[in-house]
Amino acid sequence: MLGRRASYLHPIKMYVFSSAIFFLLFFSFFNENGSIAFEVNKPLDSKTRAEYVKKLENKLKKDTGNVKLQAVLALAKDTNQIFAEKDYYREARLNISFINGDYKNFEEYDSIEKTLPAKKRDGWIMRRLNKKQIELNDKYRDNPDEAIKKLADGLLHRLPYMLFVSLPLFAWILNLVYLRRKKFYFADHGVFTIHLYVFSFIILLLVFGLGKLEEITQWDFLSVIVGILFFGLFFYFYKAMRKFYEQKRGKTFLKFILVSIISFVMMMILFLIFMFFSAVTL
Repeated sequence: MLGRRASYLHPIKMYVFSSAIFFLLFFSFFNENGSIAFEVNKPLDSKTRAEYVKKLENKLKKDTGNVKLQAVLALAKDTNQIFAEKDYYREARLNISFINGDYKNFEEYDSIEKTLPAKKRDGWIMRRLNKKQIELNDKYRDNPDEAIKKLADGLLHRLPYMLFVSLPLFAWILNLVYLRRKKFYFADHGVFTIHLYVFSFIILLLVFGLGKLEEITQWDFLSVIVGILFFGLFFYFYKAMRKFYEQKRGKTFLKFILVSIISFVMMMILFLIFMFFSAVTL
């Protein structure tokens, strides 16, 4: 910030390199045969399994002729058989809904639209959404576990783009919070944000590495270290704000809380947007 930048890494290059390494290792932790691996094959504990049996029994009382429910219930009750998390979805039927409307097929939707006055008919965007909704429900209604897995795959593979989009938004939040500090320009907030993200990548890689080590060694104390690292990430953010923007502890702490809340809301909105696009492109 003082102009003596020759001895420092270029922030954009540093972000690109760090994020590339981070996501390469990130997907190696969670990737299995080209698809995000979740613990869907992990057996349920006895308590969860018993609760699920009760849930199925209640459903079967209302739908006594449902052969699919009967088969899943028989499997859940058979203690000699493994009942995994993926078996939750065997009796489910998926109903993807972007907008109001539950149509069985395109023909039904089109016929209903034709009965409406021209002004009340759906526009181009709404028609596309409705037709995509019908297509996805027709494809995945009886196979919800595949839909959930593909949705998670798409969402996690879009995570790098989501973080990249969030960079200028986070810098904009800092710009608003420090609006009265005239010596800081938007680019300065951007450089600060990049360094914060890079540090976050480093900490998260340590967290993932320790998590894998804990799985292998069963050393419980590693989870304590993970907790300390997460706390350290937030402490670093506060200390970085104090050092970079040169304000008193109390004022910096209040701005740290404010920025944290606003940025959390911003990330949730981005997450929902990217989740929507992941669902649309299933």
